[in-house]
Amino acid sequence: MMKKLILGLGLFSLAGALMAAPLPCADLQAQIDAKLQAKGVKSYSLEVVAKGSGGDKQVVGSCEAGSKEIVYKRN
Repeated sequence: MMKKLILGLGLFSLAGALMAAPLPCADLQAQIDAKLQAKGVKSYSLEVVAKGSGGDKQVVGSCEAGSKEIVYKRN
């Protein structure tokens, strides 16, 4: 019984760590791009920039543990 409890807690901890793992910027940018294309949005740009340096562009995602942002600009 105790072994099952310890095993269950270990697996639960591992699952939590994997879910909290930061998504690479390229993967997140690809996901956002796919969503925009699915909605029929045309003529836009997505760019990975350092946090806070997006200027007038709209921030649509955060990656690399919050150190970078993905910004959107309609062309």
